[in-house]
Amino acid sequence: MIEVIATCVDDAIAIEKYGGQRVELSSALSEMGITSSYALIKNVLDKVKIPVHVLIRPHSKSFIYSDNDMQVMKEDIEIAKKLGANGIVIGTLDEHNRIDEEKLKELLAFADDMDVTFHRAIDSTESCVESVRTLLKYPKIKRIVTAGGKGKVTDNLDVIRKMVGVANNKITIMLGGGLNKENLQLAIERTGTCEVHFGSGVRENYHYTGNISRELMQEVIEEWRKSNICIS
Repeated sequence: MIEVIATCVDDAIAIEKYGGQRVELSSALSEMGITSSYALIKNVLDKVKIPVHVLIRPHSKSFIYSDNDMQVMKEDIEIAKKLGANGIVIGTLDEHNRIDEEKLKELLAFADDMDVTFHRAIDSTESCVESVRTLLKYPKIKRIVTAGGKGKVTDNLDVIRKMVGVANNKITIMLGGGLNKENLQLAIERTGTCEVHFGSGVRENYHYTGNISRELMQEVIEEWRKSNICIS
């Protein structure tokens, strides 16, 4: 599975056209993403047929949320659900950088049967491996996108492999953070997972302001298909 971040309608159209299999829709990629507007969500869903998962993040200050933040997030989940999004991408931490399970449960209660991903907030926790154990308590969570901690995926390959082992196919571990055509095969083979998440790695000039690149998308898909554990 190759998931690519879209920040506008044209991104989403290009991702689908060039072979991406799922869109994560968010805005302000430079801030690690915040929730997109109602109109953007609606128009993306109108334009593409591949699954669209909407990031639910009210601001970029942290992953610690007040009661007011939580109300906004719940309403954003309801909007995404009403508009027909396939899934949501969420993450909640407490002041000790542990997963805030109470707030997580509140958000999951609004998700109904939507596909739920826990985002890279996990990379800010003290132990990504232990955080996987925590998230295993919540069967609504289908996957975790992670770089295995601070830095890029390639900085934390051994940690991610441990995360994959702990997840034991009950939650999918999706690689995300610094992936590109040059390191994709290594990352897949060293970690044992082939769900991958791209942001700048498939954009022109490898920059978050660049358009989705047909050439980079094709090269990434080719590298992904070369892996022994990924089936196209």
